[in-house]
This record gives sequence, C-alpha cells and structure tokens, in this order.
Amino acid sequence: MDKRYKPISLSQQLLLRKRAVEAIVAHPEWPLLDAIRHLKSALHLTTAELAKLAGVSYRAVQDIEQGRSPGTVQTMNRILGVVGLRLGIVRNSLPPAA
Repeated sequence: MDKRYKPISLSQQLLLRKRAVEAIVAHPEWPLLDAIRHLKSALHLTTAELAKLAGVSYRAVQDIEQGRSPGTVQTMNRILGVVGLRLGIVRNSLPPAA
C-alpha cells in the first residue's frame, strides 16, 4: 500500500476494491489509461505496487498511465485482473453512422 496512506483492514481493502470495480464498470466511456489511473488511486497503490500485483513491468504500467503506450490486451488483462476484471468486446447496440 502506498506509504501516503495509513494501513487499512482487510474489510476496508475489500470495500475499496468493490468501489473501484463499480466506478470502472459505471464509466465505459473512460479511456483505458483513465481506468488504470482510477484503479491505482482507488486502491491506494503506487505504480510499482500495481505492476507487482499484476505481474507486469513497472515501465509498462507507467507508459500506459502516461499515454505513451496503449498496452497490449494481455497487459491490460493482467492489470485489470487485480480486481477481477478483463477486457472484452461487445456488440454496439447503436446502428452504424451513415
């Protein structure tokens, strides 16, 4: 946990995780980098901590956060997998623009 925050109990950690997931799911319009930034801040994690939890490099997370790289599907799934989410493709319910 980021040293700027006081240690919290397991139940508080689970509540933060639930709120982070709900916010990301509630905002499908967010670019992936905004979703990753939100995830990191909502869980009170540093970039290094998120990278370690996700099993990806620090540089990969940093590049995604700063918009230098869109990240691969595999990398994004690992990062989002920290809270039980993964990328998906859904059919657009709107008719194509003419």
